[in-house]
Amino acid sequence: MKVGVLQFFSWPGRRGPLDQVYARALERIEIMDRGGFDAVWLAEHHFTTFSVCPSVHMLGTLAAARTQRLRIGTAVSLATLYHPLRLAEEVALLDMLSGGRVNWGAGRGFAVSEFNAFGVPPAESAERFRETVEIVLKAWTQERLNHRGAHFSFEDVEVLPKPLQQPHPPVWMAASSETAVDWAASKGLSILMDPHSSAAEIGAKRRRYAEGLRAAGFSDAGRDIPVARLVALAPTTAEAEAVARRGAEWLVGAYAGPQHQKSLQTTRSYGGKDPVQHYVEDVILHGTPESVRDQIARLKEEIGLNYLMCAPLSRDSFRLLADEVVPRL
Repeated sequence: MKVGVLQFFSWPGRRGPLDQVYARALERIEIMDRGGFDAVWLAEHHFTTFSVCPSVHMLGTLAAARTQRLRIGTAVSLATLYHPLRLAEEVALLDMLSGGRVNWGAGRGFAVSEFNAFGVPPAESAERFRETVEIVLKAWTQERLNHRGAHFSFEDVEVLPKPLQQPHPPVWMAASSETAVDWAASKGLSILMDPHSSAAEIGAKRRRYAEGLRAAGFSDAGRDIPVARLVALAPTTAEAEAVARRGAEWLVGAYAGPQHQKSLQTTRSYGGKDPVQHYVEDVILHGTPESVRDQIARLKEEIGLNYLMCAPLSRDSFRLLADEVVPRL
């Protein structure tokens, strides 16, 4: 099983200088490079202290310069907010500068505030996202780009550089909704699965994706399908649950709670539970290193997990993940 880290750049309560958020993250990334991690996946967000990383491509260049073997993933490039040619250039440049280590994850985004600030009508966001992905892939694989679509048209444009990886870097689409799962499957595109759904919901979407691939003439054989999971590790079960609960409270308060639903494109049901309890009971992997390894083994068996994208909820959680979990998976 491959293991990566979903790296947020959180600034809770604006405590401490912001530059320390980036410094600590880069220290983690150097540890990942020396350990058994496959990739760091950088999370793009705008206008929120939940994660202060408006450019995963810029930060990815710095991460690449400080590592040797670690793959540099985007989870995700918010493709809807970019001009598609600029996006194609930036990711290709990152792939070139990193020595061909880019994993490109693309997503539509879900925050109405982001769409509004960047001048993207929310009702058009899905259509713009899909057309942008189409253009990026064309720009990487065609010597000269020609495209005529609903939102963008280009004629005889030479997009440079091309990615170092040929025909292009590995590509994943964020797929939280059934609509997104169905679209990715219909195009034969691989998917990233979200950190908010329960294991049962992830399993159901994973099965739907496999069925959609088959219906479109594709297969899921040999595909890495990263599943993002929040992780709380501690020497004892009680300590780990406390870390998980604090993380869930912060997550719900910062951007994932029902009070934020009007500003999001997605609607969450939390399984009919209190939102914090939903995350603690159904979403976050928490416990001692040994028990979390057991939980991962169950997910491998129950939902076909083959790529775990961890989001550690504390520095100690990351340390235990690096020292005690990843080397034994």
